[in-house]
Amino acid sequence: MQLRVPGPTPCPPKVLESMSKQMVNHRGKEFQELIKNITAKLQTIFQTKNDVLILTGAGTGAMEAAIVNFLSPGDKVLSASTGVFGNRFADIAQTFGADVTRLKFDWGKPVDPDEVRRALKADSKIKAVLVTHNETSTGVTSDLAAVSAVVKEFDKLIIVDAISGLSSIDLQVDNWKCDVVISGSQKGWMVPPGLSMVSVSEKAWKAHAEAKMPRYYWDLTKAKTFLAKGQTPWTPGITIFYALGVSLDMILAEGLSNVFARHARIAKMARDGVRSMGLAILPVDDKCASNTVTAVKADGKFDVAKLRQILRDEYKVVIAGGQGDLTDKIFRIGHLGWVEDKDIKEVLDAIKKALPKAAV
Repeated sequence: MQLRVPGPTPCPPKVLESMSKQMVNHRGKEFQELIKNITAKLQTIFQTKNDVLILTGAGTGAMEAAIVNFLSPGDKVLSASTGVFGNRFADIAQTFGADVTRLKFDWGKPVDPDEVRRALKADSKIKAVLVTHNETSTGVTSDLAAVSAVVKEFDKLIIVDAISGLSSIDLQVDNWKCDVVISGSQKGWMVPPGLSMVSVSEKAWKAHAEAKMPRYYWDLTKAKTFLAKGQTPWTPGITIFYALGVSLDMILAEGLSNVFARHARIAKMARDGVRSMGLAILPVDDKCASNTVTAVKADGKFDVAKLRQILRDEYKVVIAGGQGDLTDKIFRIGHLGWVEDKDIKEVLDAIKKALPKAAV
């Protein structure tokens, strides 16, 4: 079965094999060595000297951690959203009592740094800006370097959802002065769901010291304190740590620049392939089209649900549908992590054969 959704993604055989090892004491020497080794490699891939903490939980848990650790109820927050997950980030902040200003962009368009600048000029009391680097629901990647530069003009915190981009798309945490950046294991990291990672700048730690939102499981002070001992505050997903240790070695052996180039090449193949069938992608410009997921518009030409069923049942290819306002209006091809040219060629060939059967 070709699993080509934006997550969870396929796992290489040796990653899966590593998970068959016996448990170790998560307060013992073996785990100490494992987590310290993994943390150092994560810092390399995050391109940061900041603290990187590993949490056992899904990406949405990391989103919640990114909110409750650095903000207080009543804090003004600017949410720059380009889709479902940007909206989710804002919803989490609002749930915990933040005063959220929602800066929404048409789905298919990236965050406009000039609009962020105007919003920050209009309200000097905004404390933090939330932004999703790579919006899985729309297949759009925003220019995070430009957005962060604007945020830093106003000396605000920038909190980044990089769940579906980091490790597959270039994200220079330190060079771009990103304060909090989160990611999730089930995306480009090539391991099963269950771990999330968060990098924290010195500026963010200062905000953390004053933050008053309630937190317990997600308290990053606890995570940092225990990491110094080579532990986690709560029982970790040990088998996923095993898997991550192997996948990180694979990423670093390939080389970050080569990983980014591979994703860019395969994404172009996906976009060119669907266009050759007379279809259009959702992003308004290839410059903002994601290198990890391609969102393709139905435009009333075919039934998305039927197409996905035919692909699954007849061709053993699994792709994703649309979310929210895009339900039944697009389909999405995931091409992140463990993916090569031949995989996308197989998917494109299957779509070409299935399309006439799903026509309306």
